Amino acid sequence: MQVPRLREVRERRLVTQVELARKAQMSVATVNFAERGLRDVRISTVRRLAAALGVPATDLMAPAQEGERR
Repeated sequence: MQVPRLREVRERRLVTQVELARKAQMSVATVNFAERGLRDVRISTVRRLAAALGVPATDLMAPAQEGERR
């Protein structure tokens, strides 16, 4: 499963990948790969990332809009 808005939401919350990984109790590599779309992630991972960012999981799953960077 792709997480198209992970980077956008993380940056909007002023959280680094390292901070997010720590809060979500996962590796920085997992956060990085998920942001870059290099690895599909499980829904449980999406939920942990969303909880660590304080947003609903659906906020991370919404498709990127035209003209937005990935």
